[in-house]
Amino acid sequence: MKRNEKTPIAVEGYPFLGGALLITALFAVLSWKVLAVFGLCVALFIAFFFRNPERVPPEGEKAVLAPADGVIIYLGEAREPHLDADMLKISIFMSVFNVHVNRAPISGRVADTFYRKGKFLDVRDECATFENEQSGLVVETAGGERLVVVQVAGLIARRIVCYAKKGDPLIRGERYGLIRFGSRLDIYLPKGSEPLVALGDKTVAGETILGSIP
Repeated sequence: MKRNEKTPIAVEGYPFLGGALLITALFAVLSWKVLAVFGLCVALFIAFFFRNPERVPPEGEKAVLAPADGVIIYLGEAREPHLDADMLKISIFMSVFNVHVNRAPISGRVADTFYRKGKFLDVRDECATFENEQSGLVVETAGGERLVVVQVAGLIARRIVCYAKKGDPLIRGERYGLIRFGSRLDIYLPKGSEPLVALGDKTVAGETILGSIP
């Protein structure tokens, strides 16, 4: 659960970055200047994509934090299929330019995990919530409330990484996974939770308060 805690670039990006730098060096040795410059640009983009900045969570244990950087594309009541309950759903779209390290929205215990294979639809399509490949956590707070946070694969994103396992403790704002190359996060709050964001708002993982649980 402490993976990527002190790394400026997420460790999942090291193989991509190393490969790009190796190819760039090869082009440079062969004096293929144009290709060497292109390879360097690719390496810089990979480092940018897998950047892993520090975040400072705001106070308030009832305040639910954004699990991802991005833009809110859905906000409203919805049926959460894993718990089979009506909940407040907030969806965050991550483009390839956002930080892709995901963070715990609230402190608690991982009561359950689930993974479902599926399609790779554009995640801005609401059907992606039900049809795309996804990995989810059910987080139970000390007060017994349950939240669900779901990493959803997208048209380009084909690799979901989740470090958290069933029974693990989570601390608000800590890193728990990432999705490679653009996707979305769906988070379900207990019915009666008060949303503190609106459609189109930008979010910062571990810092933006999405809402308050009852």
